[in-house]
Amino acid sequence: MNSLNQNNEFSYTEKNSNLLISFNRSTFIFFVFLILTFIFSFKIIYLGYQKKNITKKIITKSDFRSSILDRDGNILAKSVITTNIGINPNYVVDKKKLLLNLRLIFPEKNIINLKKKLEGKKFFYLEKKISQKKYNEIMLLGEKSIIIEEKISRVYPQKDLYSHILGQIDDNNNGISGLEKNFDYELRTSENILQLSLDTELQFLIKKQLKKAGDIFRTKGSAAILMNINNGQILSMVSLPDFDLNKRELIKDVNYINRVTKGVYELGSVFKTFTYAAGLDYKLIDETTLFENLEKKIKCAGRTINEYDQKIPSNLTAEEILIRSGNIGSVRIGQKIGIDKLKNFLLKIGILGKIDFEIPEIGEPLPFNWGKCKLATVSFGHGISTTPIQVA
Repeated sequence: MNSLNQNNEFSYTEKNSNLLISFNRSTFIFFVFLILTFIFSFKIIYLGYQKKNITKKIITKSDFRSSILDRDGNILAKSVITTNIGINPNYVVDKKKLLLNLRLIFPEKNIINLKKKLEGKKFFYLEKKISQKKYNEIMLLGEKSIIIEEKISRVYPQKDLYSHILGQIDDNNNGISGLEKNFDYELRTSENILQLSLDTELQFLIKKQLKKAGDIFRTKGSAAILMNINNGQILSMVSLPDFDLNKRELIKDVNYINRVTKGVYELGSVFKTFTYAAGLDYKLIDETTLFENLEKKIKCAGRTINEYDQKIPSNLTAEEILIRSGNIGSVRIGQKIGIDKLKNFLLKIGILGKIDFEIPEIGEPLPFNWGKCKLATVSFGHGISTTPIQVA
């Protein structure tokens, strides 16, 4: 309001209360919007970073490993593109609704664990190597929290049939056991397939019989080899128990070793063949060489070596000793050969050393000291150990 005072001087009184209130409100609203903008920007950056961590990997030619086939061309290992489905809980709008839908699509999944993961904030895989049917059902949900990831997977159509032979790869596509490890460079860099001498039908039939025998005798494990004696090719190699390669499990139980190549055993009467062969090789015996007055038991260093069959004749040719698997007769052949010659023969045929084989999991024969008693026991297969693959 403007007025003239008593001295006729002009006077002006400013009423600014409404102006100050309006200015303070604007400032307050501005700062609120600024804070909200900062919060949402931070959230977008955070979610963007989260999404970046699950960005689809670009698949290149180097990600593929060459296929492995059996002798008839059946696929034993192959690299294929598979789809993984994951969920980012931060994008889920209605978690109860999503949980209900997932329960209908995946009735076999643990709903309690799934609920815990949805209530968290970390990305998790819902289903790896998802089937086309379930993939279509998931996509129909229209859920923006669903993350699709394509990747290269190694699949093994025969599952556990060749587990100990083929071996496994790690998450970085590197072979870590079996043929996958031994031929890792070739499988990663070459487009040529790796074809094996193995026969899938024989492998299946032999495993079936081996498992049947294992059930009858309640064995902890068993093994079998079928070899072509004319060229040394392995047609079948089975070791039980085995495991499904597609599950990519970390197996620490020693019961799952490859018993054919890694297991070291005292193989008994099999060694009588080598004693007989050594005698022939050094021309110290032939098939008709007669050994007379064979005892039913002998002593060495206070220990008794018994003939397994007390009815076995006392006079046998070298060939008959082998046919009847005679213990004492094999000892007599071994003594005729002597320590140095028998040791050198076993070294020459590769029984006492570590074998060079295409599967890297190889056991090594246990060392021992030679002597008169050791010569006797080795002659019929005791006190000496090696792997089944070396014997074959």
